[in-house]
Amino acid sequence: MQLDNYRSPWMNEELSAFGDSIRRFVRERMAPHEDEWRAQHQGDRETWLACGEMGMILPDVPSEYGGADGTPAHYAVVLQELAYGGSASIALSINHIVGHYILAGGTEAQKQQWLPKIASGEVICSIAMTEPGTGSDLQGVRTRAVKKGDKYVISGSKTFISNGQLSDMVVVVAKTDLEAKGSKGISLFIVDTKTPGFIRGKCLDKIGMPGQDTSEMFFDECEVPADCLLGGAEGRGFYQLMQQLPYERAEIGIQAVAHMERALALTVEYTKERKAFGKAILDFQNTRFQLADVKATVVASRTFVDLIIQRWVDGTLDTTLASMGKFWLTDRQGEVMDRCLQFFGGFGYMNEYPIARMFADARVARIYGGANEIQRELVGRSL
Repeated sequence: MQLDNYRSPWMNEELSAFGDSIRRFVRERMAPHEDEWRAQHQGDRETWLACGEMGMILPDVPSEYGGADGTPAHYAVVLQELAYGGSASIALSINHIVGHYILAGGTEAQKQQWLPKIASGEVICSIAMTEPGTGSDLQGVRTRAVKKGDKYVISGSKTFISNGQLSDMVVVVAKTDLEAKGSKGISLFIVDTKTPGFIRGKCLDKIGMPGQDTSEMFFDECEVPADCLLGGAEGRGFYQLMQQLPYERAEIGIQAVAHMERALALTVEYTKERKAFGKAILDFQNTRFQLADVKATVVASRTFVDLIIQRWVDGTLDTTLASMGKFWLTDRQGEVMDRCLQFFGGFGYMNEYPIARMFADARVARIYGGANEIQRELVGRSL
């Protein structure tokens, strides 16, 4: 659903064919269930497994670990096609992020144990970072993990956790050195959700993305084996998080642009068909001028995100560019959704119309993955 006569410079014939297959899958296998998933506030495991069979979850991971030997461009194609097809309830991105935590920082045993099942969709993942009092300030986490013999005992609470009701495994951010200040003493743990002491909280009622099961989580003296420590060494958690966060923010930017492209296409189609005062809405000068602005914004956003994707593929994506993309592109996403919705009139406020859902779903993009204010602070430090 990219703009006519435009092809992203990182695209090639193989990626285009991959995108065609994903597009058909999303249209036939996922989109028809979106209403059901939104009503029940979660997707279904059968679709996760089907996504795994399609190679959608970890396409850029080596095949020895269950991936498809692809590049980040393959995953960018997946994110775009999910957005173009209106599928927002299966949070594949969480599995992708967790998979790369393990690929980059895990022991060989952890990679062999978890990555093939993550890639297949057999294991659904969560990331337990945010706490009721910490938000984007990961240095302020209060969840603790105390070593006792050959085990760790985890205690604490987390909130706003995607895949919280379905997840089979959760990567937990916890303090292992309780005396250390700031980012020091933070470690990551791979926790099987069947472990005694792990407690799922309620599924949270959100203003957007109702099909994703966002939840609270509690760890009540949750005892895990010592080999659940990611990478096998304490105190590396903050580094492991910072190493991967640029890619998470790139994912958010990619999704933002794809949603903008879809919103523009839907709005142009609607304004051509809808009539007022005897003529199509698109025939009014105000409509054409407004949508001209929107199109310029979408084109600028597309070229920006193409740079981010190319840098990701090349291995040169840095924190500054990823943070700029995250805050600028999601800010533009909110603006585009608002302007496009206006042309639908009262229908734009009805949840049965895609533009209404996209408007509500877009709001969280400026919050998760690190609030946009934090992203501006990170970019400001680079000046």
